[in-house]
Amino acid sequence: MTWTAPEVTRPAGSLAAGERTLLTGLLAWHRSTLLHKCAGLTGEQLAERSVPPSDLSLLGLIRHMAKVERIWFRERFAGQDLPRLYATEENGNADFEGGDPARAAAYYACLLEEQRLADEAVAGASLDDTFTVDGEMCSLRFVHLHLIGEYARHNGHADLLRERVDGVTGG
Repeated sequence: MTWTAPEVTRPAGSLAAGERTLLTGLLAWHRSTLLHKCAGLTGEQLAERSVPPSDLSLLGLIRHMAKVERIWFRERFAGQDLPRLYATEENGNADFEGGDPARAAAYYACLLEEQRLADEAVAGASLDDTFTVDGEMCSLRFVHLHLIGEYARHNGHADLLRERVDGVTGG
């Protein structure tokens, strides 16, 4: 049986809530938007590099965002010592470029797990909590804004990729 990315319901969220609720709600919406762009596609379709000459694929975006979630929330903010996902010494972009279509379900599950663990890592923290990256002070607020921007940029890529894979647009 061929695995197919499941349908996703995106959260509505509030447009007038407090800052923490707005940031976490918008991040949740962008996370689910990437998954929504993948819904109904097989591993082979997700792995298709449909916008030449770019090597981007929806599967690559799934892998990349799992890596980004891990790096920013768990490694950098929470200080967890974890191995990097997908990137190798020789190729820092292996998350984008690699990916076995037969492992699409596992990559998808990894993204969901990294999102869950990221939320868990910051659950009791203040948006004002800080940490240092490359000598610069960063706040948890910045991490939320950075991830929202990262997802928004890649969701735009996902729009184009999805349209080229099967013609689906919008949403």
